[in-house]
Amino acid sequence: MADIIQLLPDHVANQIAAGEVVQRPASVVKELIENAIDADATVIKLIIKDAGKTLIQVIDNGKGMSVTDARLSFERHATSKIKAAEDLFNLHTKGFRGEALASIAAIAHVELKTKQSQDEVGTHLKIEGSEVMSQEVVVTPNGTSISVKNLFYNIPARRNFLKSTTVETRHIIDEFHRVTLAHPNIEFSLYNNGSELFHLPISNYRQRLVNTFGNKTNEKLVPVEEETEVLKISGFVVKPEFAKKTRGEQFFFVNNRFIKSSYLNHSVNAAFDGLLRPHTHASYFLYLTVDPKSIDINIHPTKTEIKFDDEHTLYAILRSAVKHSLGQFNIAPVLDFERDKNLDTPYSYQQKTGQAPMVEVDRAFNPFREEKVSSNTGQSFKKDLTNGWESLYVGLESKSNTGSNDFSELHFESDDEAPSMFNDDVKDAQKTFQLKNKYIINTIKSGMLVIDQHRAHQRVLYEVH
Repeated sequence: MADIIQLLPDHVANQIAAGEVVQRPASVVKELIENAIDADATVIKLIIKDAGKTLIQVIDNGKGMSVTDARLSFERHATSKIKAAEDLFNLHTKGFRGEALASIAAIAHVELKTKQSQDEVGTHLKIEGSEVMSQEVVVTPNGTSISVKNLFYNIPARRNFLKSTTVETRHIIDEFHRVTLAHPNIEFSLYNNGSELFHLPISNYRQRLVNTFGNKTNEKLVPVEEETEVLKISGFVVKPEFAKKTRGEQFFFVNNRFIKSSYLNHSVNAAFDGLLRPHTHASYFLYLTVDPKSIDINIHPTKTEIKFDDEHTLYAILRSAVKHSLGQFNIAPVLDFERDKNLDTPYSYQQKTGQAPMVEVDRAFNPFREEKVSSNTGQSFKKDLTNGWESLYVGLESKSNTGSNDFSELHFESDDEAPSMFNDDVKDAQKTFQLKNKYIINTIKSGMLVIDQHRAHQRVLYEVH
């Protein structure tokens, strides 16, 4: 019997890999922006047309590539991020698989322009379906500009499975947010069909959130800070009264990489237990820093799932940190409803240790010791009382003779009249009536208010659900 096993051609293998790495235009956006970040870029511009189906272009001012690197970057499993298998457990970069550009070039028309700062000219590559069409020398700014056109042009079935332009654009914006929120030290811009959607300058984490989601976001944030030997937590949670019915604003970043973790999400929800309205979800933007050796990122092609060595410890620390922040900023309810904020410990004294008061004790004191009082002392005390009583009235006689008896300067002390707890004016009290068990009638300043009980009940049910 003839042999039936054979090696797949490279372009077929790349298309199979593309099915794992490139699921929709948003996947291409993620891979290209992460490559720009790994190139130490400080300004990254994203341009899309028709939700990425026609054009996806990423321009950065990173360190660029040489002629050889530009050609090798589109080969399968070619990367500059790792050299040995051990490097997978000590990753500090984004794209390390070396299959993103090869997969993208297999299903689209790719055009690359790149130049290093020490070179005078750059490299211009055109690739269609894993086949290099041209390679030329070009004058281009420092950095890299890569354009992906006609995505899935050679796989019509995959292109037909794409959603509408609105849905695919929403996915691209979500992916854009996941990258930009993790790197506030980089300037990002997003252009859709020629119009600018986002321009995010270099800032801190809080300002990046405000620039991304609007100015009203600032008042909704509660900072979370905690640092232990195994985990460092920073970021923000949204106040419970601003909780949403969707899970759109839930972001976990581990070592500046966006991840999805239902286990850690459950720990945050446990911290919000009893604070959220029914059918609402907590919003958070939490940045976790752990030892790269304690996590495994290489368990999913999209690198959005991470395996931790000790998830139970992270769960407990994260839950306690979020709960502490909600209580510290008076978000969680307290039992003492008459609690005075003036009695709280000032921030300047929170880190200071208390000092024990110095108490002096008379060690010679004996409460059972009897003191002898002589009779001579008692007689002299009585004599002093009888002889000194006249001194108590010295000066009163002169004041009574010179003063007048018209009582014009008499002052009477009286307590201030305490305000009444109840409204004694019966005329101003509002009265409520019910008419035919159907209408509620109440008086207001401008007239009379009539409420239909049935319609009011329907409105309440509508607002609740």
